[in-house]
Amino acid sequence: SPKLSLIAGPWSKTEVFFNAGRGFHSNDARGTVARVDTGGTSTDPVPGLAKSRGLELGLRSERLPGLQSSLALWRLDLDSELVFIGDAGSTEASAASHRRGIEWNNHWRFAREWLLDLDLAASRARYRPTPGGGGTRVPGAVNRVASLGLTWLGEGPWFGQFQLRHFGPRDLVEDGSQRSRGTTLASLRTGWRPAPGKTLTLDVFNLFDRRASDIDYFYESRAVPGGEARADRHFHPVEPRSARLTFNLQWR
Repeated sequence: SPKLSLIAGPWSKTEVFFNAGRGFHSNDARGTVARVDTGGTSTDPVPGLAKSRGLELGLRSERLPGLQSSLALWRLDLDSELVFIGDAGSTEASAASHRRGIEWNNHWRFAREWLLDLDLAASRARYRPTPGGGGTRVPGAVNRVASLGLTWLGEGPWFGQFQLRHFGPRDLVEDGSQRSRGTTLASLRTGWRPAPGKTLTLDVFNLFDRRASDIDYFYESRAVPGGEARADRHFHPVEPRSARLTFNLQWR
């Protein structure tokens, strides 16, 4: 798993970086011991751990007072995508793929007691062309992600944070004919420090009680045993609005 990292700078509190490397990819530890008969052809899925190659080029800057910002372009090539099959509840090896994208990360302390975090990412995932043809979309691959956080540090006993996260639509099948909806969720945290080492925190999840799904699949299923199989969307819903109260006590 060789890795290479080059950094040039800084110039005006800005530096340029380049990263490259090779490694292995698996989202299922069973792949390290699995045995799959590939039939001796290069178009079959790669069993076990799939080789991966990645490149990243970007810059980091702290030129503006209080702002830490980075921008990166990246590419990732996998010898085999490992796709989760919702109907079987297992991971299945599929064709080779290439992914590319851009990420922009920002951490800004714009006032003495206020912090703003903004992270944006866009990516494109496609299977490499195979002799068998078919669709090239990678099921479940997210094409855009956004995160916004506003934090109030507070010099007194009170503090708080608002967090907003967005996951864009995902392709559910290889030809792109079925896509999930985007998911946008908000959370809120408020806290109280009555004394050193004592913190009371209230978290509210899914603040606006949005109806959305954590993940979606598209496959055939039956409403009743022995009934007609029908291809449709299957999803895991997000949790409704909920709250968690935490008391933290520290001592030496």
